[in-house]
Amino acid sequence: MSKTPAAPQWLTAEERRAWLAYIDFSTLLADHINRQLRRDSGITHADYALLSRLSAVPDGALCMTELAESLKITRSRLTHAVTRLQQAGYVGRREDPTNRRNQYATLTDRGRSLLEQAAPGHVAAVRRAVFDVLTPDQVHALAGIGSAIKGALQDADSTAADPAEALPWRRR
Repeated sequence: MSKTPAAPQWLTAEERRAWLAYIDFSTLLADHINRQLRRDSGITHADYALLSRLSAVPDGALCMTELAESLKITRSRLTHAVTRLQQAGYVGRREDPTNRRNQYATLTDRGRSLLEQAAPGHVAAVRRAVFDVLTPDQVHALAGIGSAIKGALQDADSTAADPAEALPWRRR
């Protein structure tokens, strides 16, 4: 006996307005930040994010698996990005001495220099596009909203019964 699927719970007018606003601003913001970084520093926002994650740890090195998860990208995509940035001299790679199956991405001096050059323009673009147009209460609300949605998505991922349903960077 087959079950009839439940009718979808359609979005209310206000939910639809919020959802479409999110779609529009997230697309426009990603394009704005990417264009600014390409124009001013010759790198993509994805490159900037990778370099900044490496710069945030004391020795400038992260296990590739940990780096993929922190960037929310697949290991394959990370491997391609690291290879490209390695060819440009911005990152290096080294094996984990305790586990030869693991590799570390490492920030080079050239990569750190690029990041230091790119950071002021990037922060100014983010400030102009986001924080200069919001009140302190809106910034607080945005942080809470982002944390709530992120937490719900991570909880759903941790309880996924099917490994194919796991977030891409967590698939084995």
